[in-house]
Amino acid sequence: MKFLLKDGKEIECEGKTGLEIAESISPSLAKKMVGYLLDGELYDFRIIPSHGGKLTFIFEGDKESYDILNHSTSHLLAQAIHHLYPEAQFGFGPAIDEGFYYDIDFKDVVLNEEAFANIEKEMARIASSGIKITREVVSKEEALKIFQENPYKVELIQGIEKEITIYRQGDFVDLCAGPHLASVSKIRHFKLLSLAGAYWRGDIHNPQLTRIYGTSFFTDEELKNHLQILEERKKRDHRKIGKELELFMFSEYGPGFPFWLPKGYDMKRRLEDFWLQIHRENGYVVIQTPIMLSKELWEVSGHWFNYKENMYTSTIDEKEFAIKPMNCPGGMLVYKNTIHSYRDFPLRVGELGLVHRHEASGALSGLFRVRTFTQDDAHIFIRKDQIQEEVINLLKLFDQIYSIFGLDYHIELSTRPEKKYIGDIEIWNESEKALAEACKASGKDFIINPGDGAFYGPKLDFKLKDSMNRIWQCGTIQLDMNLPERFDLTYIDTDGSKKRPVMLHRAIFGSVERFLGILLENFAGALPTWLFPTQVVLLPVATEQQKEYAKELVKKFKEYDIRAEVDLREEKLGYRLRDAQVQKIPYSIVIGDEEIKKNTVTYRLYAHKEQITVPFDEFIKQIKEEIDSKALRK
Repeated sequence: MKFLLKDGKEIECEGKTGLEIAESISPSLAKKMVGYLLDGELYDFRIIPSHGGKLTFIFEGDKESYDILNHSTSHLLAQAIHHLYPEAQFGFGPAIDEGFYYDIDFKDVVLNEEAFANIEKEMARIASSGIKITREVVSKEEALKIFQENPYKVELIQGIEKEITIYRQGDFVDLCAGPHLASVSKIRHFKLLSLAGAYWRGDIHNPQLTRIYGTSFFTDEELKNHLQILEERKKRDHRKIGKELELFMFSEYGPGFPFWLPKGYDMKRRLEDFWLQIHRENGYVVIQTPIMLSKELWEVSGHWFNYKENMYTSTIDEKEFAIKPMNCPGGMLVYKNTIHSYRDFPLRVGELGLVHRHEASGALSGLFRVRTFTQDDAHIFIRKDQIQEEVINLLKLFDQIYSIFGLDYHIELSTRPEKKYIGDIEIWNESEKALAEACKASGKDFIINPGDGAFYGPKLDFKLKDSMNRIWQCGTIQLDMNLPERFDLTYIDTDGSKKRPVMLHRAIFGSVERFLGILLENFAGALPTWLFPTQVVLLPVATEQQKEYAKELVKKFKEYDIRAEVDLREEKLGYRLRDAQVQKIPYSIVIGDEEIKKNTVTYRLYAHKEQITVPFDEFIKQIKEEIDSKALRK
């Protein structure tokens, strides 16, 4: 087999593990290796490659090495739990973004975070022993015998049709596909972070296990830096900011259903108005479809059979109806309302649609996970020969919108799910290839996310990176050749025949509510001036004349569509200035006798101590330019 290395060299070998291949090149290289990539897929260094291809060795500090480290740390956690709580049974223990977790059934023991110190101490003791981590391939019968006392592992084993592997470290063995480190001695800098409840395999009907979250790094400095970031994230929690700034609330009368307070509603509406404006500029028409539609429609769309457990239903006139969890079926009906020609394409139809999805109560989390949200949807109808061009245009639109908020992103191509999907595999393969080619043609790198496509088609997922280095799933482009078939959508082609259009589902914010939550945490509540509900607060020093002058200025600001208000509370100026800073208002303007006399304003920017005095007209020009350009705050 031939392998192309990162430096461009080609080597040939057969029957060697990844480690042995590395050793044949350089023994010193092999000592630093923790795994390898073959054609972009991560493998344990103990595995013999099944085919040739592009081979990249993974070393400590490489992005993929942290997945291997954290996965190994989850097993170290499980081994420590095994020692301290012998009756505990283990479910899943994967690596996740920035860490790991393990789902554990502690039986009659109620674990709390106070136990973390003892667990970490035992983890450190095991790590210091330096025991090796070994990998074994076993038969299903052998695996069932090894884990016969653990119903969770037995259930997993019974569902495995491919090769079964286990990993051992001392007296602990776990069912796992890997990859893992060579020894526990590499696991030195870790921290257990939190506890949560988690239903086995995410099913509310299954037992609830205890999920322990943690994180692990190769150096103490990395760990300390990460823990500092986590502390900063707590301060930026959008639920905390939303309460402090009086933006939104939740009620026990509607768990998962957000209430928008006046300031928050203003912020949300401005984000939606921006969305409408930029889409109309890019050739979209905008529609609105009903929130509730009949069961028959959801049967045609496939949602009734593939998504019913997440839908709210009701009976009207002895017929079953469902509140929409997605906007797509309504968009199909709008398309069918008119006869279309090839000349109509691309037909770009946008909708800010309110959708409802029944999320498990334990999964609800502020604006990040709600049961009703506004999806910034669009359905774009095109011919097959227009796919690449239209996806390229969409990628430009995504760039344009995300850059306004200073957000970086990467793209993941999510392919056909293994089980729940509709349509022929040939159509899926064609669709996946079309999305990949569009990315390549537009110069966009992407990674493959196998099996994570929607049930009706593959998609490009846009993962945003915020100021705290967190990754958020927001935008998506989904190529759908299935729903046009199911809804019998057609257009008249050049020769007068009826043809089937291709459809792109597309969202950029994903959820307006969730996107606002992300922005609140990204900017620590200090959203850009154009989006902030109060852009200017005027603070008269003391006299009635100053108060009346401030009121007049508010009227002038309104003429320029600048949102201003006067703080007339009987409090000292210093107190009101500090409060304006707490409220994160972009501009605080002090009104004294000199400002009235000279027609000037003395302003202070949020998070700045300097006070600047400028003519009123100059200030108007400055803030208007900032608002109109949608600039980020200084």
